[in-house]
Amino acid sequence: MDCFSTEAIVQAMLDFEATLARAQSDVGLIPSGAASSIAAHCKASLLDCDKIVAASSRAGSLAIPLVQQLRAAVATVDKDAARYVHFGATSQDVIDTAVMLATKKSLAMLDSELGRIVFALANLARVHRMTPVLARTLMQAAQVTSFGAKCANWLAPIARSRWALRELKADALRVQLGGAVGTRALLGKNGGEIARLMAERLELTSAPAPWHTQRDRIARMAAELGILAGSLGKVARDVSLMMQSEVAELGQTVDAGRGGSSAMPHKKNPVGAMVAIAASIRAPLRVAAMLSTMSQEHERGLGNWQAELAEWSNLFTTVHGAAHALGDLCSMLTVDDVRMRANVESQRGLVFTEAASQLLANELGKNEADALVQVASRRAVANDSSLAQELRIALAADPMSFGVVDESELAAVFSIDEAASQAAWVIDANLDELAAMRALD
Repeated sequence: MDCFSTEAIVQAMLDFEATLARAQSDVGLIPSGAASSIAAHCKASLLDCDKIVAASSRAGSLAIPLVQQLRAAVATVDKDAARYVHFGATSQDVIDTAVMLATKKSLAMLDSELGRIVFALANLARVHRMTPVLARTLMQAAQVTSFGAKCANWLAPIARSRWALRELKADALRVQLGGAVGTRALLGKNGGEIARLMAERLELTSAPAPWHTQRDRIARMAAELGILAGSLGKVARDVSLMMQSEVAELGQTVDAGRGGSSAMPHKKNPVGAMVAIAASIRAPLRVAAMLSTMSQEHERGLGNWQAELAEWSNLFTTVHGAAHALGDLCSMLTVDDVRMRANVESQRGLVFTEAASQLLANELGKNEADALVQVASRRAVANDSSLAQELRIALAADPMSFGVVDESELAAVFSIDEAASQAAWVIDANLDELAAMRALD
């Protein structure tokens, strides 16, 4: 993501330095002229970013060569002001705050992508409220649900993660300002006000105290990103299965260059699903790495904080890529309701065994009803006929069961549309809950 590019992070670090100087000037800690001189030089275009990156491997931090360059640049026009560059701060202050600024932009981009997915799935849930489709358990045809209910079940976890990330944003995205060991020693009694002013100008949350080795808020957001990746992967995997040639219940609109094959021109590969599934596989590893960095030594971690910085940007890039790919796929999705119904019909009524057993149990008892339906099911498979047909034959042949079930009741049990209608409440329940949370906004 561009938000975490070298140039973007360098500029975010410079935004920290400019805001720090202005806040210190506001409380009278440094001269206003010095703050102006420092802020005027806080532009990435005025510094040598490549040189900063090259020097960072030796310095152990991107902040050290950046501050050196900034101080040298300010000194060319105002030597007195140069001594106030980075005054009272430490490398972790500038880097953590810069990462929070990049994260704020990344979250806005991710929220936009999730909005596309939420809108598309909510619309599909409403439009296909009564569209019958096979429900599958353990990869096998089970019963009948509606495609709308399936979409609502896809939607809910993604919308909840979107809501959760919004909630976490205000708590996690905080200014970092602690100085060398987190005591704000050089800032004295003005430290809290300086941090507050910086947070206000950078549009981050003000931290009552430094959080140098308190990484719980970051880890909590990482965990939510991992959960989101899993939810995106769930949708992508289901969609890809429903797009298989043999199933063909879903498809995608034609888009030149998307999903083609170098060897088989007839193919239309679900590449959007592929990207999201790949992300759902990688993201948990990145979350685990983030969690493993939490046990940071004393007042500044050795290696684990640095590892966290790398994993954080990679995690955002991974999840954002998955959301973007799935958003494209959802917007291009085509629904073949005729094929969905045909796939239900191809089961020859066997997906209605539970309902048939329940109907017969009311008259014959549970054990007798189950046995009758099991025999009829085996005969339907053996004779390539339907369960309804075999049940009628079995009921007519057995004096004990003849006439116990009304034909209209039996027909209702095998009604595909009636079965799909029973899933409508699932859509309402999910959408109503999400609406109450404002997770659909």
